[in-house]
Amino acid sequence: MSPLGDGGAERGGLRILLVDDDPSMARLVQQILLAHGFSAPTLVTTGGAALAAAEGADVVLLDQQLPDVTGLDLLETLRGRAQPPAVILVTAHGNESLAARALRQGADDYLAKDQAFADLLPQVLERVRRNRAVRAALAAAERELVRTERLAAIGELTVTLHHEINNPLMAASAEVELLLTTASDQSRPGLAAIKTSLDRIRDILRRIRDLRDTQSTEYLGGLRMLDLSAGGAVRAVQRGTVVLAVPDETIARVAALLLRTAGFTVARAPTKEELERAAGATGVTLVLISASGGAPGTDPLGGFRPPAGRRYRVVALAAGTGSAAAAAGADHVMMLPFDPGTFVGEILGVLDRKA
Repeated sequence: MSPLGDGGAERGGLRILLVDDDPSMARLVQQILLAHGFSAPTLVTTGGAALAAAEGADVVLLDQQLPDVTGLDLLETLRGRAQPPAVILVTAHGNESLAARALRQGADDYLAKDQAFADLLPQVLERVRRNRAVRAALAAAERELVRTERLAAIGELTVTLHHEINNPLMAASAEVELLLTTASDQSRPGLAAIKTSLDRIRDILRRIRDLRDTQSTEYLGGLRMLDLSAGGAVRAVQRGTVVLAVPDETIARVAALLLRTAGFTVARAPTKEELERAAGATGVTLVLISASGGAPGTDPLGGFRPPAGRRYRVVALAAGTGSAAAAAGADHVMMLPFDPGTFVGEILGVLDRKA
């Protein structure tokens, strides 16, 4: 595996804007990007052109010295947009003060045009891409959380609907059936239509009980509505329970959403004691745990020791090399930030390995 990990297809889809008036630098950047699976960048040479072209960019490689403006001044304008691109400030001379100022103003990273540039550029771009993917997945997780809360409220409403509507509905339907037995030919079609409508209301009430498995469909003006005519969503394959021992709430939400979508049940374990208890439960197939940075005196798995003979796998999320976590018993180490696009596939690959 390359030091960047998987995700070549995603790297190729990253839209990169290079803002630099140096032709030799432009050629070098293009060579580096193409060699590491990224698409060729769009090139502009002035700040004014950059503002016009940035609308369709995911990442802007922004030179500090431009003919009409400084990179820092342009950075402030770019970050002020409603949906700003990621910005990596590039300068001809390494300057800690400039780097600190750029990061304070919202730059995602900073690079100097030195001997390490060719090695660092693809790594920095990949990290930025993954961070953007994590933020997008977090937004999806937030939307899913809102949807779940709404469905919980609808579940409470369902009880009221059945209590307040179902009984009088059944009484009305019974009365109509009695009237049909003695109705004249003139009134029978109208009574039959009423009976059909009452039956339809009854069926809708029954489907409301299964709203948690109901798909939505598009309505007028792009609005969404629940599709009560459908038989319910197809349930994902059940892959067992993942015990999630990840204190970072952003990472935990994204991981939980991806795992649930893939058919796992997710159980949170915020403490070592809860982790040990949850990991021993029936049906656990994976423990996903945050690894420490391996600093002296710290335990890489927070004191958790995967027991011998366990039936689940342990995956550690590590910001560094993760070698200490592997030595402590992790079956696999996943680098942070992980790639949401390949996260589930990597997890499934760990589970498919033979013991």
